[in-house]
Amino acid sequence: MVSVILVVVILLAIVFDFINGFHDTANSIATSVSTRVLTPRAATLMSASLNFVGALISVNVANTIASGIVNVQLEQFVIASTLCGAIVWNLITWYIALPSSSSHALIGSLIGSTIVVTGDLRVVNWKNILDKVIIPLFTSPFIGFIIGFFVMKLLYFLLKNSSQRFVNKWFSKLQIGSAALMAFSHGSNDAQKTMGIITMALVSGGFIKASDGIPLPVKLVCALSMALGTSLGGWRIIKTVGMNMIKLQPVEGFAAETSAAAVIQVMTALGAPVSTTHVISSSIMGVGSSKRLSAVRWATAKDIVITWFITIPATILLGAAFTFLFRLL
Repeated sequence: MVSVILVVVILLAIVFDFINGFHDTANSIATSVSTRVLTPRAATLMSASLNFVGALISVNVANTIASGIVNVQLEQFVIASTLCGAIVWNLITWYIALPSSSSHALIGSLIGSTIVVTGDLRVVNWKNILDKVIIPLFTSPFIGFIIGFFVMKLLYFLLKNSSQRFVNKWFSKLQIGSAALMAFSHGSNDAQKTMGIITMALVSGGFIKASDGIPLPVKLVCALSMALGTSLGGWRIIKTVGMNMIKLQPVEGFAAETSAAAVIQVMTALGAPVSTTHVISSSIMGVGSSKRLSAVRWATAKDIVITWFITIPATILLGAAFTFLFRLL
């Protein structure tokens, strides 16, 4: 029999996925909207559709979340606390228009919740967190920056004798493809985190075994909820990422999106729950820096990077606080 708390956990997971969709929409469409290659409506619909498709393709990241972060079977209220902590952080950073990582918010909150309920640091799989969370936290933005920088340098070299009109005409078309690839990549990595959480709850409730993998209905629900969230857009963060940090042309938007999507696809194949927010933001910084360092508004970039680093510690505290509160109740 399905318990009330399991229903609550699944509903919270769907809410988190929905918020993740509108919170992280900027990751896949900010550049194409800022360069005016796509209207906000067209970009959002395309992103929602490809987020849905991408979410159904792979389960590597979902498996990491479901069984690779903590070494203990958690009670339902702990999973609910984890989701509440991540949801609160996403809403805070959305409200102040900073592109934080939903992935790291969920992982940080899960760590905090687990430590409070067990009172034991050893139940956290620190090696997996180091290999698949902390190291990618530093390496993926760095790689995104470097690839974005050199891809843009190469394009400048190849197009140096072309007119601006020619470049804008062709890259306005090519950027639609790169935006689509970025949206697909976002879905293939980000929606899987919620799949992992719901699967963890179903295992805890005794409905499936951990060895059963991710059930198809869970994949469909998570893909749909993220697509619906994406369809509403995240205009506050789109402005921060696509307009406030650097003024982009279509060729630069193409370079940033293509570079970011390549990094995300590699990390997804490795099962690393990488932050798509970090990767696209750093790729945009790399593309801007290839023109000149002053092209990037580093004050905005600094605020974004600071948010990256405080997300995990902040959500560990939020997850711990919600777990403490729910345990009292």
